[in-house]
Amino acid sequence: MTVNVADFAYLLPELWVLAMASLLLVVDVFLHDDQRIISFFMALITVLGAAVATTYVDIEQTHIVLSGAFVSDRMAVLLKMFIYISVTAIFIYTRQYLMERNMFKGEFYVLALFGMLGMMVMVSAHSLLSIYLGLELMSLSMYALVALQRDSGIASEAAMKYFVLGALASGLLLYGISLLYGATGTLDLGQLNQRISMGQSTDLVLVLGVVFVVTGIAFKLGAVPFHMWVPDIYHGASTAVTLYISTAPKIAAFAMIMRLLAEGLGPLHPYWQQFIIVLAVLSMFLGNVAAIAQTNIKRMLAYSTIAHVGFFLLGILTGTQEGYSASMFYILVYSIMSLGGFGMIIVLSRAGFEADRLEDFKGLNERSPWFAGVMLVVLISMAGVPPAVGFYAKLSVLQAVVQSGFVWLAVVAVIFSIIGAFYYLRVIKYMYFDKAEDTTPLAAGGDVRALMSANGLAVLLLGVFPGALMALCAAVVAH
Repeated sequence: MTVNVADFAYLLPELWVLAMASLLLVVDVFLHDDQRIISFFMALITVLGAAVATTYVDIEQTHIVLSGAFVSDRMAVLLKMFIYISVTAIFIYTRQYLMERNMFKGEFYVLALFGMLGMMVMVSAHSLLSIYLGLELMSLSMYALVALQRDSGIASEAAMKYFVLGALASGLLLYGISLLYGATGTLDLGQLNQRISMGQSTDLVLVLGVVFVVTGIAFKLGAVPFHMWVPDIYHGASTAVTLYISTAPKIAAFAMIMRLLAEGLGPLHPYWQQFIIVLAVLSMFLGNVAAIAQTNIKRMLAYSTIAHVGFFLLGILTGTQEGYSASMFYILVYSIMSLGGFGMIIVLSRAGFEADRLEDFKGLNERSPWFAGVMLVVLISMAGVPPAVGFYAKLSVLQAVVQSGFVWLAVVAVIFSIIGAFYYLRVIKYMYFDKAEDTTPLAAGGDVRALMSANGLAVLLLGVFPGALMALCAAVVAH
């Protein structure tokens, strides 16, 4: 492996995040509890610096560096920018929440930044090995984040479950990668695609490798039947950590699917398409049906996530540029909606009180008509009701599915979407038609209130004007 010093120019965002996260780890040791705001601002500066460094990357051409291990292209830049936006919003949403629970420590920001670094590596991976390294860096950070509430038994249990199941998923994925390497003799995604296309491989070994790779991806996404960790982790982790897990990592997971399945295993599309169809249908079915029975809103949103993963996979299984761009649009929109949903739970929470029951949303319109309206926009967007952006995300995926000849899949998806609308409408009913049990004023700070308002307006405005982001996703995929 030969490394050109000039190659590191394309790794500048990753190197910056690595250096700043390491610096933050050292600086935080010397800070007193009343000085932790320094760690907060260092974390924000790290994300901002990464965004600035990313804008200087040449996106007119695709640059493959480090002997094929790392790629810089338009898709990488767009997905990284949305990861930065998500992580910045997470830091702002969670600052006061963490302070009130004695969790406002440098560990949270260091782990969040290292997790973000893992996501950035996944987004720019051009090798089976670099995909795996990025995935493990992200996953290990999230295991520790879930266990950050050391005094909470439910958080410790969730972290143990997450670690054991995550390790199993990583093992399956790594075994699948080893089979692909054994069959083709390369870790480079471009060469992998070429050798499969030329038939320089054993079909049976390749198909077996695809089975294990797709299984590993399904575990990481939380697709049925590999979903068992999602509700427990969403419920057990603190809302600040749940907010983190439910947003930016989903963007990185989309990048992993694109790199592995679309770029590396594209010629094997007829094989992995069948697996994705089963995963998508099962996820939409179980996610929407199980969410109806939940009384905890974090668990409800966890099953909602499983259903959204099924919908998102519909675009992937088409194997077309239209399908890939629709799935990209869907996952970016989902991250914005998820920020709003869990952000509202943080807005309603206060010291010693977690607003994680559905009943905690009763009478929200009486307490704050504006925030009830913001949550209304987020919920109808998740349900896929116009004019919110979630409707156009689902519509674009359904159009791609129909164009690929899977009309029956589109019909199934619409039916499950109608079923799923029930549990979103139930929360709306609590907000607007039930009497408030808790009349305590909302304790969120001005920065959180401003961000929550911007979050809701973004969901609405992207729904009214979805064309720009849709066109951007299409252009990135076609590049």
